[in-house]
Amino acid sequence: MTHTIRNLSTLVELRSNEVEKLQSEVAAKESLRERHQKTLDKLTHLYESSGASGRLPMALALNCGDYKQGVMAMAAHQKVNLSMHEADMAVSQRALTAAYVKREVLGQVLEKHQHAAVTAQRSQERKQHDELATQLWYRGHK
Repeated sequence: MTHTIRNLSTLVELRSNEVEKLQSEVAAKESLRERHQKTLDKLTHLYESSGASGRLPMALALNCGDYKQGVMAMAAHQKVNLSMHEADMAVSQRALTAAYVKREVLGQVLEKHQHAAVTAQRSQERKQHDELATQLWYRGHK
């Protein structure tokens, strides 16, 4: 029984380590997602705030239009990167959830085994006390 409890304790500890590792990974990915989002917001602001180019002289209008197209292309690329990163985050979050569930299940199994061991030990102690009491009673009546 103690061997099983020791093995289960080791498994719970390993699962806890896995959960902590995955939590760190998800936190790092969330930080990266926020950076992607901030970059996308800045790029969007850049091309929206560059103003209308139609009232500018021809050379400046072309230059301004090229600038807007370049920034919009970078923003589109950033959107793709962000959506791919969010998909990767979803996979990591599912892995974290699965690891957490495994740890909780093993923890519950460990608790049941520990409770059963304590119950068995108490039963054994009661049995020993009953045997001693019976022996004392028997000796007292001889």
